[in-house]
Amino acid sequence: MCGIAGFVALREGLPPQSLDELTAMVSALRHRGPDEFGLYRDAHAGLGHARLSVIDLLTGQQPLCNEDGSLWVTFNGEIFNYVELRAELEALGHRFRTRSDTEVIVHAYESWAEQAFERFNGQFAIALWDSAEETLILARDRLGVRPLYLCEHGGRLWFASEVKAIFAGAPALTRAFDPVGLAETFTFWTVVPPQSVFQGVTELEPGHVRRISRRGTVDRAFWTPRYAVGAAPASSPGEAAERVRAALEDAVRLRMLRADVPVGSYLSGGLDSSLVAALGRRVSGGRFCTFSVRFEDLEFDETPYQRAVAERLESEHHELVVSREDIRAAFPAVVAHAERPLLRTGPAPLFLLSRQVREAGIKVVLTGEGADEMFAGYDLFREGKIRRFWGRQPESALRPRLLERLYPYLVRSPVSQRTLAREFFGRGRAQWDTPGFAHQPRWQSAAALQRLFSAELRDRLRRVDVVERLLASVPAGFPGWSSLAQDQYLEARTLLSGYLLSSQGDRMLMAHSIEGRFPFLDAHVVELANGLPDAFKLRGLDEKHVLKRVARGLVPDGVVERSKQPYRAPDAQAFVGPGAPGWIEDLTSERAVGDAGVFDRGAVARLWRKCQASAAGGQLSNFDNMALVGVLSTALLHEQLIRQVPSRAPGVEFRTFVDRLSGACGRPGSGMAAGV
Repeated sequence: MCGIAGFVALREGLPPQSLDELTAMVSALRHRGPDEFGLYRDAHAGLGHARLSVIDLLTGQQPLCNEDGSLWVTFNGEIFNYVELRAELEALGHRFRTRSDTEVIVHAYESWAEQAFERFNGQFAIALWDSAEETLILARDRLGVRPLYLCEHGGRLWFASEVKAIFAGAPALTRAFDPVGLAETFTFWTVVPPQSVFQGVTELEPGHVRRISRRGTVDRAFWTPRYAVGAAPASSPGEAAERVRAALEDAVRLRMLRADVPVGSYLSGGLDSSLVAALGRRVSGGRFCTFSVRFEDLEFDETPYQRAVAERLESEHHELVVSREDIRAAFPAVVAHAERPLLRTGPAPLFLLSRQVREAGIKVVLTGEGADEMFAGYDLFREGKIRRFWGRQPESALRPRLLERLYPYLVRSPVSQRTLAREFFGRGRAQWDTPGFAHQPRWQSAAALQRLFSAELRDRLRRVDVVERLLASVPAGFPGWSSLAQDQYLEARTLLSGYLLSSQGDRMLMAHSIEGRFPFLDAHVVELANGLPDAFKLRGLDEKHVLKRVARGLVPDGVVERSKQPYRAPDAQAFVGPGAPGWIEDLTSERAVGDAGVFDRGAVARLWRKCQASAAGGQLSNFDNMALVGVLSTALLHEQLIRQVPSRAPGVEFRTFVDRLSGACGRPGSGMAAGV
């Protein structure tokens, strides 16, 4: 895992870019890769790299080139099938000088060009510079595990793993919020690539490759998901479970063994992380560390299940107890790393947990992300199924009773009051067969937060319908998919990539230089899950049916049989009451709200007074919870990345330093250190 950055000239006649800008970009990413740093520069392009050493610790330095120095790569992530690809490439005549997966990328591109990315089973953001053709090639993994941002400015294209690196390298760039990015965030909980929340900055879409040269830019998808369409089940649920189990075992084995450092596992107490940890424990053969978040607020705590799994696995178990005060104290740093407004505080405990992982001496952890999207685990999928069933007979009094089987884990469940639940979930039920139907209640609830926007911002967004934009961008095969497949795709396209894998995943892990690996997002597991019949995943209202079959005998029965309880953390209540720091008052003041220009001053003042009053024991609605977190995170982001000029961190020592302009040249792996 690493951080990558760089630039390329888009027009003739530009002077070579200063090494200072490239150095500043890499320095801004040092938390992603603190072990080694590298630069490459020629007259037209520059590549930078901050390395977290996981594979080939001694000779995997980047940027790395082919034999004649014409093709250079800087790469963030892992190619898990690199050993198999290397053998195939050696049979084609390629010769390797390192044991790294990075060098496989260079030779694979030499042999297969852009088709190489289709062969990679991994999580990656890749930048290849073809100096002979003066062409930059950017690629991002299928589901967007690893980030990659782009910005055109001053006749150059800038790219980096994080936006702060672009701002550090191009300080003259105008920094401002993008209205559409804000509208997406306050609808889907996240932006949807290529959109970003910053003006002029875009994000490469997952599963895409882009070629950039002075002749123009070409962007194409090298992977799009495919789902089973109208086919009869090719196997029984039991046979399907055996196939899924074998694929997961291979995925976990790859992620455990393709590392030259110890690998641990997160353990939430739910089915997904417990199954991954159980499979990882079988591979480990020795010391195996598991890590769990506990909460002082019992509403969110899953300690009994976590401990039951840890005892079953006999793992070296680490627990982190998180309080509201801990969340409040960590939140500014969380937003700085997330680089986007947040509507929930869930990333904060994971930020704290990754720090504990680092302190335990572990660099890599397995996690269970992706299982709910691939195997239909969320209440949203069950809710959509019930609402469609109701929509076919909208006057039925019995069908909506099924809603009462949802959300058993919530103290203030939206289905606890029958009349209100029917009114809320019954809206628009006549459109039960339209795309996005299952998501509309959540999207509409989040979009209601836009009532807090300033009059100017609301006016700028008057003709923007972000849901319509999203549904207009679905793949060609989307209309032929089942309703469940459509729901799964939209969930993966929005919440999985932009929130779970980014705000709660990559950014919180890399804040403390920890690499997360996601077996449920293995290429073979994803293809297998997408090809299963709906009934194998959502059997009646039994979510993740086939995955529960896989887990039997591997994890405690109590974990397999427990109701789904999504990971959550205290939200608005973490910021009110005794001990609340002064920065909260500052960021909700009329001055700060006016400077950011996102929210209405009066609306924020009323919201803050209501939340303060709740500290005496009052209840806050879901709207108020999301609203306060959204306001505070947006204000913090404005302060950290827009109002403040990005600071230039001190120079770092570069292990790999190739400067074709000055004649300084240290071959990758030479051990040369150069202060820049």
